[in-house]
Amino acid sequence: MTTTTTPAPGRFRLFGSAIRLVSDPLRALAELPAHGDIVPIGIGRWQAFVVCDPELTKQVLVDDRTYDKGGVLAERAREIAGNGLVTCSHADHRRQRRLVQPAFQRDLLAGYSEVMAEQVTAVTETWQDGGTVDALAAMYTITTRISCATMFATEVPADRLAQVTRDLDVFMSGVYRRVLLPPLLDRLPTPGKRRYDQSVARLRGLGEEIVADAKSADGGAILSVLSAARDEHGDGLSEVELADQVVTFFAASVDTTAVALAWALHLLAGHPGIADRVHREADAVLSGRTATATDLPALELTARVVMETLRLYPPLWFLTRVTTTATDLGGHCIPAGATVVCSPYLIHRRGDLYPDPGRFDPDRHHDQRPRAALVPFGVGARKCIGESFAMAETTLALATLASRWRFEAVSDTRTKAAPRFVLAPRTLRLRTITR
Repeated sequence: MTTTTTPAPGRFRLFGSAIRLVSDPLRALAELPAHGDIVPIGIGRWQAFVVCDPELTKQVLVDDRTYDKGGVLAERAREIAGNGLVTCSHADHRRQRRLVQPAFQRDLLAGYSEVMAEQVTAVTETWQDGGTVDALAAMYTITTRISCATMFATEVPADRLAQVTRDLDVFMSGVYRRVLLPPLLDRLPTPGKRRYDQSVARLRGLGEEIVADAKSADGGAILSVLSAARDEHGDGLSEVELADQVVTFFAASVDTTAVALAWALHLLAGHPGIADRVHREADAVLSGRTATATDLPALELTARVVMETLRLYPPLWFLTRVTTTATDLGGHCIPAGATVVCSPYLIHRRGDLYPDPGRFDPDRHHDQRPRAALVPFGVGARKCIGESFAMAETTLALATLASRWRFEAVSDTRTKAAPRFVLAPRTLRLRTITR
């Protein structure tokens, strides 16, 4: 074994790495591969090893026994998701995944897709030709309504829906900042800290409320499938476990899909030639109706637009794991208990994997690349269980939007990414043009 010798800039300085990671974390990540395949970073007493090589990233994500779910990001996620499928340790993951899997079977997707189309239509019917919309807020509304309808088979009151959306925003925007705060500072009862804690408490309460009302849910809803699932011993998920799964899937499906759709609309608004092709595909496939699951094979370009969007702006832009034992990773000795950071954003922006990596080019996904080169949903046993659901939802929603609307940037102001728990645009206002 060898030891990593090339430190990241400011590794041993209290504020050096902190300033870089807080002020411009995406640029800091993109520069790390120049320092090696495994790069140690440090913020005060907190240290981590950032994996910059795609094959080593795949190795970490596949070997979830050695590189268990943990680290500062996972600890924050547990504040709202408890011990759900995304946040649980290796010891609990296999059982949970088997119990949860039936809710994401492909044969249920047809029913879900009809709900998706209904919610897209319901939100966009108030848009006006030549008007402007806050694209991210609009996509949040769409994905929140879709999640409520597919997961709980119920319509959440508008005021409750608005509060949930605000709470998710407080949590998602506060997570990254709190990941970097020393524990002592994080415990200070500042107004921001109080808002954060209150939002977390309400989101946890949402899961408990939904489970308590589960008996009234439609049999086709995701929650009903989860409630009925049984393992080989005939045991199902407890009420606490169900609540954890509800919050896990709700937060994941709402936030990640909303930002992916918002980025896709932004990219199409800035590339009218590609947008024209997407419009022509939507016209040919849909003929004026809303998209359903049966249309997915024909929406080939739209799906590639989604994949290219996820390459450029992967919602889960960095992940943390903790080593359960001392291990060798690419010739580097990683001690037990160390935090290991993997970043889909970093991998997706490597020029040796993607020529001109910052360019939006859906056609690049005609080419075959190593599986480790594109990991927006992760790989291995902990790969996102909702990948098919998320891809279908995003593709169908984008096609439905493209069949009725053209989007233009309101101004020449460059939209920047805001590294939160997910990689969201800071501000994104678009003009809606009726087609």
